[in-house]
Amino acid sequence: MLTTTYVPGAPNWIDLGSPDVDAAAAFYGAVFGWELQTLGPDAGGYGFFQVNGKTVAAIGPLTDEGASSAWTPYFLTPDADATTKAVEQAGGTVRVPPGDVFAEGRMAAFTDPTGAEFAVWQPGDTKGLGAVTDVNTLSWTELYTTDAGAAKDFYRSVFSWEYQDMPFAGITYSVVSPSGGGQEATQGGIMQLPKENLEAGSRSEWHPYFEVSDVDATFAKAAEHGATTLIPPMDAEGVGRLAMFTDPFGAPLAIIRGAAA
Repeated sequence: MLTTTYVPGAPNWIDLGSPDVDAAAAFYGAVFGWELQTLGPDAGGYGFFQVNGKTVAAIGPLTDEGASSAWTPYFLTPDADATTKAVEQAGGTVRVPPGDVFAEGRMAAFTDPTGAEFAVWQPGDTKGLGAVTDVNTLSWTELYTTDAGAAKDFYRSVFSWEYQDMPFAGITYSVVSPSGGGQEATQGGIMQLPKENLEAGSRSEWHPYFEVSDVDATFAKAAEHGATTLIPPMDAEGVGRLAMFTDPFGAPLAIIRGAAA
């Protein structure tokens, strides 16, 4: 499970790129109770989503022409420059080269060889999110990919991730753990997109899961405020109850009430 005791390769930040920051903040405020803390003009419209004074996600305006609204997970690295070299050597693409974010940390953003976008965060004054796994916070990161084998090889090379493969709904689902973390440190999964999705043009992308106290009530609230259904509330044996939707601007995300909860 995710914790704020961050280790290399674990998710330690997540942000949303949106064409309308204020409207997106209103949506997530209604669904999760998040409050937006803006960082002023020097931050280019970037801001933090907070719950009880703790940062649980972030948001900023889309800056690339033609970019789609999406959530981007950041994985901890002790050296963003070294990780950038590892990404290039493993066949990934650098979208944003390493750069300092004031004294808060150093970041870089990439695209994996299957087309999924992600980023890394080298902590400075900001180590990562202030809360995870609690209600209305990040609890899982999941990669839907056009080539699971290539994706697993890539992330293993870059982050030394470990995988536990298991059958799920007729496919192989790979549970991800940081190097040496074991099953108790699981942080996400990698799943091959089904053939019919590939034929329909689906692309590789990361989806965040946010823990909620009531999946059905949260799903209904999201729909009321403009979400589009991807997966209606359902039970997954041994996992919990979950649902998936896109926000009003098309960014996909999931909600879950974990079985352990």
